[in-house]
Amino acid sequence: MTATVREPITNIAAYKFVHLDDLPELRERLRRRCRDLGLKGTILLATEGLNLFVAGEARKIETFVDELRTDPRFTDLDVKRSPGEYQPFHRMLVRVKHEIIAFGVDGIEPEHRTSPKLSARDLKTWLDEGRPLTLLDVRNNFEVELGTFDGAVPIGVENFRDFPDAVGALPAALKKQPVVMFCTGGIRCEKAGPFMEREGFGEVYQLDGGILKYFEECGDAHYSGDCFVFDRRVTLDASLSETDTEQCFACQAPVTVEQQASPRYVVGEYCPRCYSQPDEVLETRLAERRERLKEVTAPLPGAQPYTNVRPINVPQRCDRYTALDALDHLLPHKGRAFWRELFQAGHLQRNGAPLAADAEVRAGQRIDHLLPDTVEPDVDPDIEFLFEDSAILVIAKPAPLPMHPGGRFNRNTLSHILGRVLSPAVPRPAHRLDAHTSGVVVFTKSRRYAAALQPQFERGQVEKTYLARVHGHPDSDAFECTAPITKRAIHGGARAIDPAGLPSHTRFEVVTRHQDGTAIVKALPRTGRTHQIRLHLQHLGHPILGDPLYGPKAPAPANGPTLCLHAQRLEFVHPKTRERVAFEVPAPTWAP
Repeated sequence: MTATVREPITNIAAYKFVHLDDLPELRERLRRRCRDLGLKGTILLATEGLNLFVAGEARKIETFVDELRTDPRFTDLDVKRSPGEYQPFHRMLVRVKHEIIAFGVDGIEPEHRTSPKLSARDLKTWLDEGRPLTLLDVRNNFEVELGTFDGAVPIGVENFRDFPDAVGALPAALKKQPVVMFCTGGIRCEKAGPFMEREGFGEVYQLDGGILKYFEECGDAHYSGDCFVFDRRVTLDASLSETDTEQCFACQAPVTVEQQASPRYVVGEYCPRCYSQPDEVLETRLAERRERLKEVTAPLPGAQPYTNVRPINVPQRCDRYTALDALDHLLPHKGRAFWRELFQAGHLQRNGAPLAADAEVRAGQRIDHLLPDTVEPDVDPDIEFLFEDSAILVIAKPAPLPMHPGGRFNRNTLSHILGRVLSPAVPRPAHRLDAHTSGVVVFTKSRRYAAALQPQFERGQVEKTYLARVHGHPDSDAFECTAPITKRAIHGGARAIDPAGLPSHTRFEVVTRHQDGTAIVKALPRTGRTHQIRLHLQHLGHPILGDPLYGPKAPAPANGPTLCLHAQRLEFVHPKTRERVAFEVPAPTWAP
């Protein structure tokens, strides 16, 4: 019997900043070729270039690299290789993004200009000689914890998007000293360097090829620990070999060998970083979240002026339109004069450059609408952390506070704030509340738990209890509404009652009747349509106080919220324990 010989696995990482104008076609070509070769990993494409992490059988990887380099744009693509014993990726993804490394700062174009590159061997020589310089680690905090160059200064961010703000906190003296930046493979430094130079740093270098290239050429000289990589290998040592560090299934944080010995580490469940039981440990974790929230929201993330970028994607139906015609077609309510002014001001861009009104646009391209000096309206950041374990996070949302970016809000949103508080974990909302609705919101901490919880909301298996203060006194203490609701907004984000709409059902109970002609009612929605409670109450003749869409033009109670609607209680099946759980918060001051 002949034994099967397993082909060795090669991991490759590469990036190049180069203008790409055929993203849909390139995406399909690369996806098809990777599938044919049996490769797995992630390839990110944007108009600014390509970034890839791919693994597969060694000979097939070389075939892929050779074929990629036949494209004139990638002829000189610098590829980093490391051996592996198994496939570190689960699937093959080829995605079109706005940036191949998220940064969010306009005017930084590595294709045209980067900071001077310092080779790994030259850096080692400088360090051997004791040359005066500052080593700046631009990676995320959890990466720095696993290893870094001796004496390096961490930039101190949870996410690379926070880098610009962190640069502002660096000592002013560094602007007159040599600074050598480094990251895992070099791509973050391609943007970080020019930004620092723009901020007045006079002598900035970037480590060419990052830590991985340094390991390849210089080993662990002047470096202590390992290097985090974004695949199943988790960390590599100076020989580019996989270490015994694991990654927590729940919070995605790396778990060292020492941490794996802790009773608070259970494979596939939780690690010491996110372990949140028993009760005293839970309270400690929630206290940590509250302290981090204070740091993130003082001041509010959107309080400092910044250039907000709103993307507008060109659909197939606008292929080969002029930019002006495309925008007027997609957003006709703005008017052509509005768009002409933006073109003239240079606030409509493509690939980081001003876009002409008569320029032809193609399907799949992205037009960036720039809003300089954006300062977002104030919100209430007083989020209360109620419960957290390895699967879910439950909070009490204040009002006003939008859950997701949109309209005038981008950074002053619940999703942005929680993302910074919980980094590197990415909380996923299982449902949503309107910006002016307060109350209980539950998030999941991984795709696995999201897949177990979100369908409960979609199938109406979650028991939800709301409180509302309404105009008038209902005739009965218990009543209901089954009026169908339109699937889509009709104007200004509002829905409407429509016999041809989606089936909708809400039960109501009167809690108190007040002498001012208002009443407190309990709402028990059996379906989950957008604005369902608000629209049903209006339909029954008892609109909610302060409702800007469905209420009369009457003021809300003194010192009260804009909208008197509060999600008081949620009950559902826990996605991990499979037990039924409930979370409740007190009634607001407007519901005595």
